[in-house]
Amino acid sequence: MLQAFYNPVRSKVSAALVIVLLGVTSVSQIANARPAPDSFADLAERLLPSVVNIATSQMVADRQGPDFQFPPGSPFEDLFRDFMDRNGQGGEQGGPSPQKRRATALGSGFIISADGYIVTNNHVIDGADEISVRLHDGDTLDAKLIGRDPKTDVALLKVEPKEDLPFVKWGSSDDARIGDWAMAIGNPFGLGGTVTAGIVSARNRNINQGPYDDFIQTDASINRGNSGGPLFNLDGDVIGINSAIYSPSGGSVGIGFAIPSAIAQSVVDQLKEYGRTRRGWLGVHIQTVTEDIADSVGLDESAGAMVAGVSDEGPAKEAGIKQGDVILTFDGKKVESMRNLPRIVAETKIGKDVDVVIWRDGKKQTVQVELGELEEDVVAANAPANDQTEAPAIAEASVDALGIKIANVNDELRTRYNLAEGTEGVIVTDVSSDSFAAEKGVRPGDIIIEASHSSVSNVEDVMDAVKSAVDDEKRTILMLIETSAGARYFGLTLNSTE
Repeated sequence: MLQAFYNPVRSKVSAALVIVLLGVTSVSQIANARPAPDSFADLAERLLPSVVNIATSQMVADRQGPDFQFPPGSPFEDLFRDFMDRNGQGGEQGGPSPQKRRATALGSGFIISADGYIVTNNHVIDGADEISVRLHDGDTLDAKLIGRDPKTDVALLKVEPKEDLPFVKWGSSDDARIGDWAMAIGNPFGLGGTVTAGIVSARNRNINQGPYDDFIQTDASINRGNSGGPLFNLDGDVIGINSAIYSPSGGSVGIGFAIPSAIAQSVVDQLKEYGRTRRGWLGVHIQTVTEDIADSVGLDESAGAMVAGVSDEGPAKEAGIKQGDVILTFDGKKVESMRNLPRIVAETKIGKDVDVVIWRDGKKQTVQVELGELEEDVVAANAPANDQTEAPAIAEASVDALGIKIANVNDELRTRYNLAEGTEGVIVTDVSSDSFAAEKGVRPGDIIIEASHSSVSNVEDVMDAVKSAVDDEKRTILMLIETSAGARYFGLTLNSTE
């Protein structure tokens, strides 16, 4: 279960194992390892005044009457509902609307400029009607929301101080190394000005919180209410925003996560300038390049991002990027894995002409793309349908080299697999449980779109492509297959004989 890691007043804490939104960070330091400090006292004394407590409030619906629950199908359930309706407490059953109450929550933040700009998590202030900031000296100021970015869980606030405020500066999370010291300051459980220390435990963590996950893990103790607080390196620079923890109880077990400054700083700069984020847009659907896919397309390593689909009106299509290309570098930056590309593209200047190195037909090629702007409401485009000719009437065929059976789509198969009206092509009708295809996730009902980068429209096309790959003594064959989750490339291992 996901749970926000600010501190809601009177909130119930789940006993289930949770990833709690709260903090991830990456630490930056010098090239050589630094010894453990004798004390963090001097650093804490210097940094504490720049860390603030954030209180929010909002109106929420409150259920009327006692909160009784009965097992499903209990005879008391209908009796209780009738009782509530007769007494005007039925809510949606005809009674008055639920009353509203004002709920409050607590979190953390840090000052980044003398004139009162403050950074915190989006989930700390999300939905708030009122936001107030309590400074280290006890003064409380009303805060204005300048902008927020749910995709990275970053928000920017502004207060109007009577005098200049102490502030901190950003550090380089890219310089952080596993084992470096880190210090967190925040408002855990409403106990403001709390300092904890630990190390950077890991980097580049993906905890499935958004498309740009690149968290740094730390064992510096982080708890409920630390959300939005800073993670510092030994120089006192902010290398992350504490945002989430992994916990069975909502308390720290030594696995905390922070948004690295390399991501957060650029988001904050955009929120300050535009009140929103402006991200680059390439217009492709991508998937991971597995070892089998790399082998099937002739790559020496499983790196880059494979293009599974191209948006009809996106920059990639205009530049000539095609389905089946593997993007190796973007704007001079190597794409180590599929996960890296969205962040690289998002951080690239909109309108810039970018060189993109792709792998196509067994060799590298370079195309130039004029980057567009990602709109928040853009829906991911599906892979374009293939033009298919009328399939000849060929019965179900066994592809022994892959351990599957295939057939041309007909009315009976459309009904059996609940396919859309008009669906044509080659359908997988059976997959051997001990085959590599089954291991990779190919299932009956999947539609084969391409084999070895060539479109297929009937069983004969697939059989010819597989036979050719076997004759050429290839270890794998690349197939584009439409699954229930969309079109994906599969690198399928071939048996030695067909």
